[in-house]
Amino acid sequence: MSPFPNLHNLSIPSIRRNPLPYSPSLSPIFTTQHLSNHRPLHINASLSYPNSKPPSAFNSTIRTKPTDQEEIFDSRFSPDEPRKGCDVLIEALERESVTHVFAYSGGATLEIHQSLTRSSRICNVLPRHEQGGIFAAEGYARASGRPGVCIATSGPGATNLVSGLADAMLDSIPIAAITGQVPRRMIGTDAFQETPIVEVTRSITKHNYLVLKAEDLPRIVKEAFFLASSGRPGPVLIDIPKDIQQQLLIPDWNCPVQLPGYLARLPKHPNTSHLEQIVRLIMESKRPVLYVGGGCINSSEELRRFVELTGIPVASTLMGLGTFSCTHELSLHMLEMHGTMYANYAVDRSDLLLAFGVRFDDPHVSVCADVKLALQGISALLEKGREHMLDFSDWTEEIYKQKVKYPLSYKTLGEAIPPQYAIQLLNELTDGKAIISTGVGQHQMWSAQFYNYREPRQWLSSSGLGAMGFGLPVAIGAAVARPDSVVVDIDGDGSFIMNVQELATIGVENLPVKIMILNNQYLGMVVQWEDRFYKANRAHTFLGNPSKESDIFPNMLRFAEACNIPAARVTKKVELKEAIKKMLETPGPYLLDVIVPHQEHVLPMIPSGMSFHDAITEGGGRSAY
Repeated sequence: MSPFPNLHNLSIPSIRRNPLPYSPSLSPIFTTQHLSNHRPLHINASLSYPNSKPPSAFNSTIRTKPTDQEEIFDSRFSPDEPRKGCDVLIEALERESVTHVFAYSGGATLEIHQSLTRSSRICNVLPRHEQGGIFAAEGYARASGRPGVCIATSGPGATNLVSGLADAMLDSIPIAAITGQVPRRMIGTDAFQETPIVEVTRSITKHNYLVLKAEDLPRIVKEAFFLASSGRPGPVLIDIPKDIQQQLLIPDWNCPVQLPGYLARLPKHPNTSHLEQIVRLIMESKRPVLYVGGGCINSSEELRRFVELTGIPVASTLMGLGTFSCTHELSLHMLEMHGTMYANYAVDRSDLLLAFGVRFDDPHVSVCADVKLALQGISALLEKGREHMLDFSDWTEEIYKQKVKYPLSYKTLGEAIPPQYAIQLLNELTDGKAIISTGVGQHQMWSAQFYNYREPRQWLSSSGLGAMGFGLPVAIGAAVARPDSVVVDIDGDGSFIMNVQELATIGVENLPVKIMILNNQYLGMVVQWEDRFYKANRAHTFLGNPSKESDIFPNMLRFAEACNIPAARVTKKVELKEAIKKMLETPGPYLLDVIVPHQEHVLPMIPSGMSFHDAITEGGGRSAY
């Protein structure tokens, strides 16, 4: 049953994730790619914008099959020279064009790290916690479109990757996570630092491997990278016992990939009759709306062309921000609980909902295909039938009136800094071109609402899992992947402190990550719910010092100072613009602690289980409910 009466809804998921059974194959259908020479980690962005488009705009297409020719690779080993399993692993990564990994050493990965020091192609960006490492790998993948690689030791090192794997699974991010494991003979004996990480992560990875034969390493790495980046992307874990890392072997780089079942289930080209049905639905509709998600991140040009041909307004999921420019006159910005009133109004009033690259529970017409190919096919049909001109001007005018009636807004009280204003200023001073990472909470929603994303891969946020502590390490990965872009972590004090140790990585590597903390001394989103639904009863949501509530605690500037990162604090609205300018213009990293009132609420808000007509548009923590 459709959630909206008299509404046709069309869902085109980017790719469906299928279970992956083990199926042997004898077809040699996968090869590696030529590598560029390794370059040291020198990153130099302050406030600069390259003319080139983000990676997704020109070369981050979804892989549908392995390549079919082996390209020449200049190995440091002769073809018949035995080498350790760890050296085979590192060369396999080099053959996948890996240039950066985020690896934290331990007893079960000593061999791997020793081999990394012998690689001239791969640079390790050393995180200060394994969770920071996998979140940084996610930032690398989200910003570049290429798989991110992290490495952790066995036991607690491996389990520290769990949140990152779950996050990558929910948000469809290509990750290759490599873990060390105790020697094969000790597996299952409760050995020191032994955890069955394959079993622990089975339901939060696209696939995982326990390597039991060193000879399988070349094939497994090939498969892992193909699985991570093809179809609907996701994380793949490779667990490697220490004795496999130490074993001498001569690798076979031409070994076949064994994935016939997976390859057979990858979506084919969309059926023309299905696309014609979509066009008919568009022709018959009076009030259509596009609802686009993260599955369109590699299809933004095709999406723009489709909108040019149809004139259909576009609402976005949280994951889909940037796939269609928020500055376009047909952009409705974000839908959902804290989306714009006019986006939710448009979906509520629409007679045709075109859901592209999103998960949708009850579509009337479902097309399982690569959304890029589907959009190309639909646009071709529309261009062929141009004599049937589409005109939705009455509908777009109706929505425009809602934009005027219900704009995103906020109130200013005295000298206090509205958090929304801080993000608006950042958007203005960066011309909407920065890469923005966030933690999770109110600051995340305000960053989604008040920063106008123009391109895909600008918005890096934990959307499905909602992992606090995400913003800072993800910014590290983004800065490594896109060294010429401005990278800003908009964070909350609660989220920031969860992975504050990664300031050490930023300081040592001199990464030009700008950190703007919206510091209200509370778990702001939980406080908002306490205000609205629990009579403002504070249940362990104050993060400051209870004995000195007027003090700012902890002192974020001291954390920055300890890591040799310049920092400043701003408390007055009139001083904010110059403070943000200084942050952006300072070479290298910078931390700006912006003190904001905790009474601010993220609005609009559709309470859980309610509809657009129940939306909350007024009020805050200064009122009683």
